[in-house]
Amino acid sequence: MTKTFGATSTTDDVLDGVDLSGKRILVTGASAGLGVETARVLAAHGAQVVGAARDLDKAKTATQVVRDQAANGGGLELIELDLASLASVRAAADALLADGREFDLVIANAGVMATPFGKTADGFETQFGTNHLGHFVFVNRIASLMKPGSRLVNLASAGHRFSDVNLDDPNFETTNYTPFGAYGRSKTANVLFAVEFDRRHKDRGVRAVAVHPGGIQTELGRHMTPEDMASLVKDITAANEKAGVAAFEWKTIPQGAATSVWAGVVAPVDEVGGLYCEDCHVAEVVDGDGIRGGVRPYALDAANAKALWAKSEQMVGETF
Repeated sequence: MTKTFGATSTTDDVLDGVDLSGKRILVTGASAGLGVETARVLAAHGAQVVGAARDLDKAKTATQVVRDQAANGGGLELIELDLASLASVRAAADALLADGREFDLVIANAGVMATPFGKTADGFETQFGTNHLGHFVFVNRIASLMKPGSRLVNLASAGHRFSDVNLDDPNFETTNYTPFGAYGRSKTANVLFAVEFDRRHKDRGVRAVAVHPGGIQTELGRHMTPEDMASLVKDITAANEKAGVAAFEWKTIPQGAATSVWAGVVAPVDEVGGLYCEDCHVAEVVDGDGIRGGVRPYALDAANAKALWAKSEQMVGETF
């Protein structure tokens, strides 16, 4: 019988009784928060985890818990990946391709949130360039290493509700920049990338899904002041009350990483492929402002996903 999980389920709950021995899994952002917890639980259940991080020294320290708890043949290796530099992205992907070992699961976990306006090494707006374009190039370059039966899990966010992608002005050259507006664009892009990747690869047995981990206090919020955070929580709580749903509650890091692990390992693939999940279930499509749960229609729109893919190829100068 399939177990049922929810908002308070942890990574250990989701993988209880699951043996991942012999599985090879890639996790980006393996230097803090959700990335470290995701790597920990996967290695503890026997998976060989490849953790990608911009700062390898930081990652080595942060992932000691992963090595300490690895069991049943599980383990961890680290690779350098700076998603804000396509040179770094391509070098990391090329090294994995030269190595040639295949993956059973890729979890695109790394990201930034609500940053001041800035640009990546390649001149892209920081959040769109890091959260979307960096992963777009990296994942597409290593797609041949994803064996039939494998999955891609893109970490999106309920923040996708702040804004749809703007393919006419992705770098805010003519529109006003706001930290959360830009974050919303990048998180919508994460969902749309999963939608189109799934469409392109499902015939060979490779599927993709986007997930919202929930509200977790991690390093992701480093650019927000306590006042910013309090205001955001107040707005979400007010919107939840208006929608008649439960008040906002922070998740623990193991609860936050649970949906990634559930969607990548446990959930029936035909039930989650090409979709957006939260709280260890497939999210409902919900339109309208201010509702924390659910996914906006524009984030799952197939035509929007195809258009984003084409625009992304144009921006990075590479066709997949």
